[in-house]
Amino acid sequence: MAANPQELSGPRQRPQVVSVSGDVRRTAAEIRVAVGGVAPALVLVFAPEGAALPRITGELREALGPGARVLGCSSAGGFAFGGYRDDRVVAVAFPAAGFRAEAIWLRDLRQHMALDWIRALRRLAEGFGAAAPGWSRFGLLMIDGLSRREEVVAATVDAALGDLPVLGGSAGDGLRFDRTVLALDGESHGESAIFCLVASAFPVEEVIFDHFTPESGRMVVTEALPEERVILTINAEPAAEEYARLIGVAEAALGPRAFAAHPLLTRQGGRHVVRAIQSVTPERGLSLMSSVETGTTMTLGRAESMTERLEARMAELGPAALILGFDCVLRRVALEQAGLGPAVGRIYRQHRVAGFNTYGEQHGGLHVNQTFVGLAFLEPGGTHAATH
Repeated sequence: MAANPQELSGPRQRPQVVSVSGDVRRTAAEIRVAVGGVAPALVLVFAPEGAALPRITGELREALGPGARVLGCSSAGGFAFGGYRDDRVVAVAFPAAGFRAEAIWLRDLRQHMALDWIRALRRLAEGFGAAAPGWSRFGLLMIDGLSRREEVVAATVDAALGDLPVLGGSAGDGLRFDRTVLALDGESHGESAIFCLVASAFPVEEVIFDHFTPESGRMVVTEALPEERVILTINAEPAAEEYARLIGVAEAALGPRAFAAHPLLTRQGGRHVVRAIQSVTPERGLSLMSSVETGTTMTLGRAESMTERLEARMAELGPAALILGFDCVLRRVALEQAGLGPAVGRIYRQHRVAGFNTYGEQHGGLHVNQTFVGLAFLEPGGTHAATH
């Protein structure tokens, strides 16, 4: 099937979103045809199947020339001005007329290379130079979603680059949790992350949203394996057994739907953040999508409206040329379970939201779960335009 370009019209060159399905061998060519007219400085590619990403990003880089950086990651689904889809590759092209971009690898995530990463990040920032007058600067961060190292990567980037707004998502693999892929200009590395520094002529504003409030009861993590992201016991009981008791279901019924509806919350940075559950371990522990230490006090999350507050937040921004979104796969599971998929599609279409479903989200130096993390590119002169 041919590409379906959805260009954002207006007096300036704005980001362009392309949704492609069909023969993966033609994906790069279809994206190139759709975005070639905007001479992109940066192209982001989100694919439900990651194996072809090195070839797709390499072909696009070759076709678009050295002035374009092409980044990609595997996803747990994508969205392009509409509902969630598992059968389409989503590409977002940022025209050179209004954007500059440079990207680097952060490799060997399990080897405690934080000092090397900090040096590389600072060299990148120094070589990038200051933003032009009236331009915004921000960072995009894509991380191997199975590396279990998002916390240290997000914190390291935050420490290296100070007050630069940095947002991103963890590469996914549907609900298989088997293999994730990242690619940059045809190159791919396992257990790695990609950081991209971007300057934009558009004002930008962060959009952070989750739909949970803490319940009154508390629980204590009495034994955990933080490096493995596993909770072994809660309240001195096997974690899966105690969690099932607290949410009122049989232990055998635990799975993605139960986890999406009843996340664990912990307080961090003055607010409650979600620590999503991935699966039950053979030892009846809980495998998480974020790290938790022994002794952590947690509470269950109670769901509020999953769409009304998100729509209100997007509406208060004013007109946006694009909202680039990183939306957790377990949020998607909960939305679809509640029959709210069409409502989300309407919101994403109305507010020009495009991006991918993640295994976790990054913002402000934190790694979180079951959260929508986005960056709005605002129309100049809008009521709530803010430059960072």
